[in-house]
Amino acid sequence: MTCPTLALRRGALLLTDAPNPARAVADLAASVRTRLAAEGTVAQLSRFAIVGLLSSGLYAAVFVTFGSLGNLAANLIGMVASTLLANELHRRLTFHASAAVGWLRAQLEGGGLALIGLLVTSSALLVLEAVVPDAGWFLQVLLVAAVTGGIGLLRFVALRAWVFTAFPAARSER
Repeated sequence: MTCPTLALRRGALLLTDAPNPARAVADLAASVRTRLAAEGTVAQLSRFAIVGLLSSGLYAAVFVTFGSLGNLAANLIGMVASTLLANELHRRLTFHASAAVGWLRAQLEGGGLALIGLLVTSSALLVLEAVVPDAGWFLQVLLVAAVTGGIGLLRFVALRAWVFTAFPAARSER
């Protein structure tokens, strides 16, 4: 290139065409927000998992905070607090059902499902203890994770189909 104008134009094009990491991150975040705001099953399941992580974090913080009361009391307080939070976030965010489902119904029905999950997980641990009396903590954690994951999927289906379903008139509009 012998013409300085062409060289300047080429340089300007190269500068504007350069990748912009901040813009790429912003575009990705906008895309994720749009997908999470959708009403489809994948979006709801994604929001369900995010709420699960948040409520599990609350459970862990409460359990550690109240650990001086003993494991049983700390577990109970943590379970109640995290279940209340999860049910409310599922009502408002996961299923966008705050207009159709009241707080008390969400807490009673969602809490009932959480209680069933607790009973199933506890039963699985009792069976493990009977079958493998010297099972270490790692095997117990794996079992709880597997059972909790399965229960989480069943809970998602139950919440979606039963608890956070709109009233019959709204159901026919789906």
